[in-house]
Amino acid sequence: MAKVGRTAAGVAIKQAGTKTANVARSPEGSHKALERRQIETAKQIVTLLGGMKGAAMKVGQVLSFLDVGLVPEEYREEFQAELAILRDSAPTVSWQEMGKVIQEELGEPASSAFAELDPVPIAAASIGQVYRARLHDGRDVAIKVQYPGVNDAVRADMQNLGMLMRLAKRITPQMDVKAVGDEIRDRIVEELDYELEASNHRTLARIYRNHPFIVIPDVVTSMCRERVIVTEFIEGDSFEQIVSGPQEERDRIGEIVYRFYFGSMYRHRNFSGDPHPGNMMRLADGRVAFIDFGLFKHLGEREIELELATGRAVTERNASELHRLWADGGFLPQPDRIAPEDLLAYAGDVIGWYTTDEEVQITRDLVSRVAIQGGDPRSTHFRTMRHQDFKAEHLLGRRLELLVLAVLGELKASNNWHRIAREWMYGDEPVTELGRQEAAAAA
Repeated sequence: MAKVGRTAAGVAIKQAGTKTANVARSPEGSHKALERRQIETAKQIVTLLGGMKGAAMKVGQVLSFLDVGLVPEEYREEFQAELAILRDSAPTVSWQEMGKVIQEELGEPASSAFAELDPVPIAAASIGQVYRARLHDGRDVAIKVQYPGVNDAVRADMQNLGMLMRLAKRITPQMDVKAVGDEIRDRIVEELDYELEASNHRTLARIYRNHPFIVIPDVVTSMCRERVIVTEFIEGDSFEQIVSGPQEERDRIGEIVYRFYFGSMYRHRNFSGDPHPGNMMRLADGRVAFIDFGLFKHLGEREIELELATGRAVTERNASELHRLWADGGFLPQPDRIAPEDLLAYAGDVIGWYTTDEEVQITRDLVSRVAIQGGDPRSTHFRTMRHQDFKAEHLLGRRLELLVLAVLGELKASNNWHRIAREWMYGDEPVTELGRQEAAAAA
């Protein structure tokens, strides 16, 4: 928090100086000066959040593709391009330090544990760095190694969570901040255990084995430890390469992303809560590989049915049924304080993109509107939000929903998302080619 405070103060001073100097500049010169200052600020944030690792870096990763109106529209592209650096690379920790972690965890030096290992990291995650290596049996693998000391750093981040939850309580007084805070803390702390992540990873690898367009790399279980996870190495096109492709391909990738994350939650009740561009890549054969399952959740049948019933009520514009579902589910501590029609209007603005039977192109503006309407004091539904509670077990699902939407917004993907969602909401037969391929493989 001290680092953030110092950075914010420095930025404020520089921006004030820029505005003062702009008085003597031409309009064009003023614009360029302010633009330079905005980009400089983004670079400072990348350095700050990347160097802090842990939860702080994860915030930067999310802001790189989820636009919630933090900077003026004319600077968003440049701002998010700088933050995009945090998706798969960040200020690195030396190999000397990371090699010690491997030796401590595997009980032998990396030079003997692996036939070959490149000490230059190929990626940096929020709590670890990734290296390419080869096993003695010839298999190419990726090794994710936890940063030294990050366990203590993340736990320190979690101590600050109480302050953030108190701020949230001011916005949504009915929220059970202890339950929500405990859920956030539990899920984040679980990310520190790579053996648990390996178990999550194996769960999804089993579910998607031999899938026609989704790939989950295999885990090398015998070499996984609390701070080291080893998986099959895969190579493919980055998200940035996909985004620069034709609309038809971006639509196809968008449907795959949607089917993977939403399908994992609603069909299989096991899902990754961390959809972001750095966790996916397109393979040479067109399939899409997904990685990183530290932030993970299993939902029970009751929770899934409530989610699906909510989607059906919003689809059918059944305000009274939606109100009943949320009141019975504990989301409305004082049900009479919220009119059913107001609740439906709120839910419709948040999930209308997949509960309306029409083709919808996901744009950054749409993502920004959904993010603001769904959980921001600027929402036109702010009064409705203030009288809701947020059940902790549904928290990661809402994160998944918003971040998948943000990824689709980066792709500018277009589809009738509702027709796909009907497969899990109503049990309808698939109407897209990808859906038919998936159904045939599952038969």
